[in-house]
Amino acid sequence: MPTRILPAVGDADAVRSLTTLLSQLPDAEPVAPVTDSTQLIDTLARLASESIDELPEVVIVHERIGPVPALELIREVALRFPAVGVILVTSDVSPGLFQAAMDYGARGLIALPLGYEELANRVHAVAQWSTGVRRHLGAATDVFTGVGGTVVTVSGAKGGVGATTTAVQLALAAQASGRATALLDLDLQTGDIASYLDVQFRRSVVDLAAITDISPRVLADAVFPHDTGLALLLAPGEGERGEEVTERAARQIVSALRSRYEVVVVDCGAQLSGAGAAVVEMADTALLVTTPDVVAVRGAKRAVRMWDRLQVRKAEETTVVVNRHSRGTEIQPALIQKITGTGVAATVIPANFKELQGAVDAGRVHELDAKGTVKQALWTLAGELGLVKGTEANSHRNGGRERGSLTFRRRKELGR
Repeated sequence: MPTRILPAVGDADAVRSLTTLLSQLPDAEPVAPVTDSTQLIDTLARLASESIDELPEVVIVHERIGPVPALELIREVALRFPAVGVILVTSDVSPGLFQAAMDYGARGLIALPLGYEELANRVHAVAQWSTGVRRHLGAATDVFTGVGGTVVTVSGAKGGVGATTTAVQLALAAQASGRATALLDLDLQTGDIASYLDVQFRRSVVDLAAITDISPRVLADAVFPHDTGLALLLAPGEGERGEEVTERAARQIVSALRSRYEVVVVDCGAQLSGAGAAVVEMADTALLVTTPDVVAVRGAKRAVRMWDRLQVRKAEETTVVVNRHSRGTEIQPALIQKITGTGVAATVIPANFKELQGAVDAGRVHELDAKGTVKQALWTLAGELGLVKGTEANSHRNGGRERGSLTFRRRKELGR
């Protein structure tokens, strides 16, 4: 079967040079080149809407593609179309760029000026990888075959504000509406989702950290199928092992989940790690949960400012969720919005811990009373965010996948 190769090259001379060489490759079927990043994404989205088999096996991205920079474009393709292998063509073959290209999702790098042998070898290797991925996808009948599921991160302004309860209920609401949903516990040292859902488990997110290519079968072996239908990928039982989940590993894990599930909800906890920062950055919607008290709101403000300083996410691209709200509280959502500079969810979660206490103590948060005000509010929030089937048009998606990645210096600040 011929290998379909789609060049993404903005420079006319480079287009001629590349297409000439591609036409000489054995068993190659070059596709008409696209000239900018928008055209590439639109073309792939159109093909993916027909079938995963319609996508080219290989996309070649030239370093001078625009308007989106080449590395950011590679990341977008890798996240949205995980069965497509991307090769970067560049004049910079330094180890730093090579590592960055791999971090962004490239499957290979070719140096300029182009040479036939190097191009042939790299295209062959990437095409084999892409074929293998599609074989795995085709073997898994329950795989979500859209262009990429929705990723929502839930972080706490500080510990104890209700981030885990929020994450669990958002995931349950999405799953109950008929959308295949995964819940990832990325609170790597102190994650409690297993306790909240009465789960005994052996495998965790750490088991995927060292795997370069996470196939659907490998992913299925790591997730825990909960009685509610949720696919759980849990934090390690030994908190010290959380350090094994690097930023790169987190990106790969979430990308694998996104390719398989329609909704991926990630509990990031209240402490920002390199892995958590990477996922907040790539999320479609980033939620920051706070309670309406001075300490928590100050924590929310600190978190928002830190995300901005570390180039993780801008304040206006973050949505604050107000938990334990009451009308008599001095600090109301409008004030929190003014203090943090973020958006604030229209749905607030009422203060009614008595409703939660029994379920939390029993580790049965999934059995909250459907008539309870807290559960109703959280499921309403899921609808507001577009996580419930039929409400996608109302989703407050922030386009997280279009931003640049963390710089190496910023990664060091996060302890990498």
